[in-house]
Amino acid sequence: MGRLCSRSSVLSVGFCFFACLQVFFVVNAKTNLPSSPSLTPINHDLYHSSGDLKREIKTLVNRHPDKFTFETIKSGNKGYHAEVGVVTYCRRRQEIDDRSKFRILLSFGQHGRELITSEVAFRLLSILSEEKPTPNLDPATLNSTLDKIIIKVVPMENLNGRELVEAGDLCERRNGRGVDLNRNWSVDWGKKEKDYDPYEEYPGTAAFSEPETQIMRKLAISFDPHIWVNVHSGMEALFMPYDHKNTTPSGVPSSQMKLLLEELNQLHCHEHCMVGSGGGSVGYLAHGTATDYMYDIVKVPMAFTFEIYGDEAASSKDCFKMFNPTDINTFNRVLDDWSAAFFSIFKLGPQQLGGVSKGAASNLEKWVSIDEYLEGYLMERSSRYGKKREVLELGMQEIRTYFRLFWLSSVLLMFMFCSRISKSKCSRQIVSPIPL
Repeated sequence: MGRLCSRSSVLSVGFCFFACLQVFFVVNAKTNLPSSPSLTPINHDLYHSSGDLKREIKTLVNRHPDKFTFETIKSGNKGYHAEVGVVTYCRRRQEIDDRSKFRILLSFGQHGRELITSEVAFRLLSILSEEKPTPNLDPATLNSTLDKIIIKVVPMENLNGRELVEAGDLCERRNGRGVDLNRNWSVDWGKKEKDYDPYEEYPGTAAFSEPETQIMRKLAISFDPHIWVNVHSGMEALFMPYDHKNTTPSGVPSSQMKLLLEELNQLHCHEHCMVGSGGGSVGYLAHGTATDYMYDIVKVPMAFTFEIYGDEAASSKDCFKMFNPTDINTFNRVLDDWSAAFFSIFKLGPQQLGGVSKGAASNLEKWVSIDEYLEGYLMERSSRYGKKREVLELGMQEIRTYFRLFWLSSVLLMFMFCSRISKSKCSRQIVSPIPL
């Protein structure tokens, strides 16, 4: 009995020893593994949710009906729906359709993960409402500048993508069905570089396949702006066309744009922003971008892409930190610097263009394709008063097909008609007026 007890005690000690040894190796192995970087969550003390931001902007507009209007534009196809809110600022509401005024179109939040851009839009609107202090500008000069311009602001172009980010996909830049809205425009659409990333840059099934880009195109063509700015984050830069090639436009317009960007860089970017064409400066070419379309097709005299913030030290997986400031001091600095930069644009833009009005040019009807014309019927608009316009639910693909078949058949019929006439002339017997 004594031997049995001693043997069992030895076995127990041995078992405990090996168990402790195994635990030691497991713990030691875990401590020696490289620790994965922790991902920075959205700081809700600094950033609005998309729903809160929409409500705040609508409330701001309602408090200042003499200066602002708010419109929600909706569109959809193949079961996917999107809406874009548009705020229009005009110091005298009755002059909102005055085509002699200088017109500026600003888009924020085209990529869902770039939350800071929409916060800048809200700060800008708050300053325009005079609820926030104005930048360091002489009040008389500021009033004179704002009297002459109309501004349309799109605070969140990609609402569906933004909601995916808020649901936890902090690296999502695309819209609600996986399309990069800044690759879905028609200028050089669909071309892929060697470093093309289908997850990041998928351009869609066709140019303007996405409701968001359809809405923005209609808005740009109808508003006919003098200045377009597409606001992003990820770095600090002031870009002009082109994105799809390593060059800038030629002539006076290019010089005017570059001069304005250099002045903004000096005044608000402390001369550390990259300045130049997107394709020539950023290190890669981007095809199907909004800014190239605005410049080449809509003929906006000054078309820009601004990159307003980027944390180069952040991990590539820590997307929120990479694209958005996470501390209150940097957050406020970005809002102050870039809202002031926009007021400099409001002042310097008309000066750079020499006060040239596009009013006369906009009186001429723009030539648009049958696709663009018909797509206009698919848009549903609701104003802040809640009124809705009826829309015709047309089958776009069928109508396009019918139109093209009609055009082709018309050409073929004309060709056959001309051929018959020429054959009948050739087969007719020639009668000489002089007897042989």
